[in-house]
Amino acid sequence: MLNLDTHILIHAVEGNLKPGEEDLLARHQWGISGIVLWEIAKLVQKKKIEFDLEDFNFLRTLSRTHIWPIDLEVCRKLRDLDFKSDPADEIIAATSIVQRVPLLTRDKKILKSKIVPFA
Repeated sequence: MLNLDTHILIHAVEGNLKPGEEDLLARHQWGISGIVLWEIAKLVQKKKIEFDLEDFNFLRTLSRTHIWPIDLEVCRKLRDLDFKSDPADEIIAATSIVQRVPLLTRDKKILKSKIVPFA
């Protein structure tokens, strides 16, 4: 299983993945942190993405994507992160650590981490 950050999920729904990302996603089940749904809702609200929360492709993608909650263990793991970013990105990274699943991201701040498992 892979943990997808918000922008990777958006790129997957919009069909804008890089070839390496497409290959990884084709070979693994997908998971996201619950905060990804909040981030997408905010991007829709700000009109920064084309689709909305009722979009057929988005809902079809979500139907086959595991959603991890933001629980106490994830919140405790935030203290151990070796990078600083916005709270949503930190929650997404902490989710990968807690769930022991590689994170698929393009985020340069997160990619500097030595403790987050990456795809």
